[in-house]
Amino acid sequence: MPIFDFLVGQFIDVIHWTDDTRDTMVWRFEREGHEIKYGAKLTVREGQSAVFVHEGQLADVFTPGLYMLETNNMPIMTSLQHWDHGFKSPFKSEIYFVNTTRFNDLKWGTKNPIMMRDPEFGPVRIRAFGTYTIRVTDPALFMTEIVGTDGEFTTDEISYQIRNIIVQEFSKAIAKSGIPVLDMAANTGEVGKLIADAISPTIAAYGISVPEFYIENISLPPAVEKALDDRTSRGIAGNLDDHMKWKAAEAMGAGGAAGDAMGMGMGAAMGLQMAGQMMGGGQQQAQQPGPWGSAAAPVAPPPPPVEHVWHIAENGATNGPFSKARLAEMAGNGQLTRETYVWTQGQDGWMKAEDVRELAQLFTVMPPPPPPGI
Repeated sequence: MPIFDFLVGQFIDVIHWTDDTRDTMVWRFEREGHEIKYGAKLTVREGQSAVFVHEGQLADVFTPGLYMLETNNMPIMTSLQHWDHGFKSPFKSEIYFVNTTRFNDLKWGTKNPIMMRDPEFGPVRIRAFGTYTIRVTDPALFMTEIVGTDGEFTTDEISYQIRNIIVQEFSKAIAKSGIPVLDMAANTGEVGKLIADAISPTIAAYGISVPEFYIENISLPPAVEKALDDRTSRGIAGNLDDHMKWKAAEAMGAGGAAGDAMGMGMGAAMGLQMAGQMMGGGQQQAQQPGPWGSAAAPVAPPPPPVEHVWHIAENGATNGPFSKARLAEMAGNGQLTRETYVWTQGQDGWMKAEDVRELAQLFTVMPPPPPPGI
């Protein structure tokens, strides 16, 4: 905490300040009604500045060093008081020590979500938080613009204002950056530099700077994050049929009531399948011509093929599903063209409709567009 010594009597002979609070930016030297002795020793340590305020006016500013308070090193005070060269009387003045070291690990964050337009997802809301560092670069300006007559000024008294400036500039920087949401984690350094450069002019008007600025996290709303997780899970699952078989085998291997129930279900399904195969075998034997050339009953036809349903991509959005019959109607009225991208289950990515064998026949009734120049 602050340390200061008094000369026995009414005059202050030694002026200095030590601090271990780690958050005090400005501390006023307490005179307690005493006058400062002419020629008193002023000690300003590294990472400090001493600002004299005389009768409400900002006077001399002392950088780190040891000073004898005399007229030759107090030019502004001498001018304010019209001291002559032989002046050696005690004087009254307020002395403020300003901490010019860095104040680290200050927090910032978006109180409300910020709306931005993402090239892939469209309008989305994001939140962000991180840390920053501040430092007093102009003690006199800082005293004039921010501190005033506050006898003990801490970082808490200015951090809220700086957070507001950061959030405002963060919103602007994110909107102008054009960086997709999914790529922001890899570009936090670039975004942080944009924000630090944007807030520097406003912060400099207070006599301080932001040497370091960090973005720790940029997050999406829970609903959007869940949708992304589902999308990732679908990609990892791959073929849904193989995925369901694997999940069934995993449940059977897990044991317990769930495993037993799954095992009974699988056993019943396998039993029905075997029974069907046996019945099919009997029917095949019955259909074979007998030794007397008698004809057997006709073979049952195979099950009808599963009709695909299709999705189409239009203007960055996915529509569907549509049946093949519906796509034929759309091809007839021009809603579906050869260049339209389509997808169905089991297809490896999006393809043009004319490149899909099952859909290419929809366009045979209409000739393709003529080549250029004809």
